[in-house]
Amino acid sequence: MFEQIFKNIDDILHKDAGCGSELDYVEQTSWVLFLKYLDDLEKDKVSKAKLAGDTYESIIAPEYQWSNWAAPKGKDGKLDHNVAMTGDDFIEFVNRVDKEKPGLFQYLKQFKTSAESADTIEYKIGEIFSELKNRIQSGYNLREVINLIDSLQFRTHEEKHEMSHLYESKIKNMGNAGRNGGEYYTPRPLIKTIVKVVAPKIGDTIYDGAVGSAGFLVEAFEYLKTSKELTTEDVETLQKNTFYGKEKKSLAYIIGIMNMILHGIETPNIIHTNTLAENLTDIQEKDRYDVVLANPPFGGKERAEVQQNFPIKTGETASLFLQHFIKILKAGGNAGIVIKNTFLSNGASGSADASLRRQLLETCNLHTILDLPGGTFTGAGVKTVVLFFEKGSPTKKVWFYQLNLDRNLGKTNPLNEKDLADFVELQKTKADSENSWTVDVKSFDQSTLDLFAKNPNTPEADPLRKPVDILKEIKALDKENSEILNSIKDLI
Repeated sequence: MFEQIFKNIDDILHKDAGCGSELDYVEQTSWVLFLKYLDDLEKDKVSKAKLAGDTYESIIAPEYQWSNWAAPKGKDGKLDHNVAMTGDDFIEFVNRVDKEKPGLFQYLKQFKTSAESADTIEYKIGEIFSELKNRIQSGYNLREVINLIDSLQFRTHEEKHEMSHLYESKIKNMGNAGRNGGEYYTPRPLIKTIVKVVAPKIGDTIYDGAVGSAGFLVEAFEYLKTSKELTTEDVETLQKNTFYGKEKKSLAYIIGIMNMILHGIETPNIIHTNTLAENLTDIQEKDRYDVVLANPPFGGKERAEVQQNFPIKTGETASLFLQHFIKILKAGGNAGIVIKNTFLSNGASGSADASLRRQLLETCNLHTILDLPGGTFTGAGVKTVVLFFEKGSPTKKVWFYQLNLDRNLGKTNPLNEKDLADFVELQKTKADSENSWTVDVKSFDQSTLDLFAKNPNTPEADPLRKPVDILKEIKALDKENSEILNSIKDLI
């Protein structure tokens, strides 16, 4: 049901003059979906309050409640077409800017200044609608979208799970449509695997400084929800004091907040800021986290003023993020970071990459490196690795796992959890296998700390011949061919 409705909405938005790409489809679907979800959430709170003998005061004023502006119903429970807005009137209600009678977006924006604190859902509502804009130009198209969204129900666990899963699929499409600056959608099977290996605990603070659509935080939440029988205190901890993120880009920031809310985290601790603009020397113990999970943008380039915030100067965005993650991780804390595989070996002695590798190995225990095949990130022409490390003690040995698959990965053949099952199992004991091996740090070149390690279980390829030998063979073959041609001529 959900899947077909999302497809129908995309078809409607495709016809609208204000929506030109998959990015617009996701953005516009998101704000409508969010308001419907918020309405269902408030209905649940009203029901729970009644059962407890309490009352619940709605966040949203009556005029701006879903049941009044979006889906007014008659006594038969069906849309009352005599009351429901459509056409120009509908667009005017949504977009209107008027102090005396604010439109929908203007009203919702006001929550940012009227909310008691930043860790309330009221504040998040205000942030979302301060950043978003209604791009749907036709009130008739908007009415069709509203009607489809209204048919969705988010009351049961199963409904919420299906909806959040499909919303993730839409985010995936958005990520693949809007790639720039090295930003790619992180496959959910890979995120789940990273979370399993890092194995956060309830009470840990979990951070992603390049949060994007909040995939890592959402999966960590799902992991922790099922890790044990939750107490009321555990639920409170997960809701308010566990998940933290930062995001630079407006749309990604909004999508990340909504994604977390739609997955059940009502007040996400996500900040709209440029993480790399923060000077590393300003990070204090109170600012640090127990767990860092992230896939920072790779391939991006940062300006000189941003580089000044870091002791190791480099224009490579991912390398700056890695410095940030090492700094912001608590002693004894654990991290799982996706990064380009070139980080393992790029740079001569004294270069930025070599210096960063040295810092990582000397301040953290880089216990595991997962080498991923090409095609893991759809549309990306680069290979990646995942660095797993614990801060506080130097690295002595690194366990490598090379993911070798019997197929090429791509859009129609993506990475799945089964592909990574062997890695997860072997990583528990860091056992050697056909695809895994352990390397002593002392065996690496100590001047560059080049971490590229060839799988010792891979058969040696035939040695390449020297150019001079190849030329000799070519000359010999040319001579032989000439002799054959001459003998044929003699026969004619």
